[in-house]
Amino acid sequence: MLLAIDVGNTNTVFAVYNEDELKHFWRCKTESSRSADEYAVFLNQLFDLVHVRWDDITDVIVSSVVPDTNFHLGRLCEKYVDVAPLFVDAKSVKNIRVDLDLPKEIGADRLVNAVAASSYYDLPAIIIDFGTATTFDVIDKGGIYRGGVIAPGVRLSIEALANRAAKLPQINIEKPEHVIGKSTLSAMQSGMFWGYVGLIDTIVDRIKAEIDGDMTVVATGGLAPLYAESATCIDIVDEQLIFKGLLEIYKTQKK
Repeated sequence: MLLAIDVGNTNTVFAVYNEDELKHFWRCKTESSRSADEYAVFLNQLFDLVHVRWDDITDVIVSSVVPDTNFHLGRLCEKYVDVAPLFVDAKSVKNIRVDLDLPKEIGADRLVNAVAASSYYDLPAIIIDFGTATTFDVIDKGGIYRGGVIAPGVRLSIEALANRAAKLPQINIEKPEHVIGKSTLSAMQSGMFWGYVGLIDTIVDRIKAEIDGDMTVVATGGLAPLYAESATCIDIVDEQLIFKGLLEIYKTQKK
């Protein structure tokens, strides 16, 4: 079995594959100080629930945007799985070519998503990832990663407003019934929902104008289904995109 690990700025997700089939996945809060043994305690309980043993895990692949976690995850794999994990970076990925001024700067998550999109969907494509940041990644028709856009994530923007404006509360993210808010809460919800819908559609339109052609737009991340209802540019929602990419990278490395 393959253990695929996605370390984001907010959450870390563990997924278990049996050949090409995603069998299980679990999520925990990303904490850079979490030790290898603490990860093991967390996973032991979850493995027991689905009858997976450490001996069943033969390989591990990791996408991480939090470098401080890498040492502890490496120790987890060496101590409990007895393998060295593959940490994804621009040098280790053969599935896609990166056309950036400094290729090593690309986040592992964006690289993995690009591999998944080029493997599963028609190119050229734009990937919108609703994470701690809202990112847009561009893959041209030749399968080359051309770059992208990084904007503040929706939840990050809410936290910034609540922390910097004394009278503005933390709010849940949901589609408001009306654009014009009749209260502070509804006005904030409108800004966070419709403001990001506008951001999404405008950025995608401008990317398409630069690429000069129609493109497949794939959305991923926890908020993708909510925004896909109103953002006219989104063609596909794929919440497992990053794990599809990790699987493709793993399969290429094993050949």
